[in-house]
Amino acid sequence: MRVMVMVKATADSEAGAMPSTAMLAEMGRYNEELVAAGIMQAGEGLKPSSAGKRIAFDGASRTVTDGPFARAGELVAGFWIWRVKDMDEAVEWAKRCPNPMPGPSVLELRPLMEMEDFGDALTPELAEQEARLREETAAR
Repeated sequence: MRVMVMVKATADSEAGAMPSTAMLAEMGRYNEELVAAGIMQAGEGLKPSSAGKRIAFDGASRTVTDGPFARAGELVAGFWIWRVKDMDEAVEWAKRCPNPMPGPSVLELRPLMEMEDFGDALTPELAEQEARLREETAAR
């Protein structure tokens, strides 16, 4: 199974505070362990929400809102995509993570939807399209 591990934003990360050299080195070692174990598929930090935009959908209408966005604890400051056997394994890896922020911080783990999760709504044609798109993006 695949999971997204989200590093929740803090007031410091939303203010643009950068991690220390020591934190970058510690996180680098952790990422090395994840890669060596075949767990890590991707991982990135995000700029503060002040650099972002939101697009709200309502029928055919689209409304664009510039950041920053409220409530730092509900925003995402970074993420990983992991491949694990189950959520228990994901939790064990997450517990080994260095604290990603200088103060209190939170990781949120969410399973990714896989093709089989869509049941009968996923026609053979849609499954073929999804497989083709995954191959194309992996090749880039």
